[in-house]
Amino acid sequence: MHKTILCIAAFYGGLAVVLGAFGAHALKARLDADALAAWHTAVQYQFTHALVMLLIGLFMFHIPSRALNVSGVTMAVGTALFSGSIYLLASRSLLPFGQMRFLGPITPLGGLTLIVGWGALLTALLRARL
Repeated sequence: MHKTILCIAAFYGGLAVVLGAFGAHALKARLDADALAAWHTAVQYQFTHALVMLLIGLFMFHIPSRALNVSGVTMAVGTALFSGSIYLLASRSLLPFGQMRFLGPITPLGGLTLIVGWGALLTALLRARL
């Protein structure tokens, strides 16, 4: 499981750099200020959680814990839901899918999933013999 989490973290980190550059350069003239701010928020959360997932993956080498597994998985899923839905909502004016109202509840669901991941990480660290 640790290798999977580390690989997802590396992918998310690299993708955050690509999407951050894309937002700063290619989308700058095509989106309004609010949409660009939302895009930046998605990049920031994605990059932050990629780094946290790297730490979780490294912790897994030293702390065998189901809570760490839960934390890594929920961080991966939560980041995809949270940041992914914000990317789509921010760029909806450029996409042929219309308003995409179904994404409205996905962002908070992703945020809740991230909170569960942080709780699982806290649980794992409190139970660990460090």
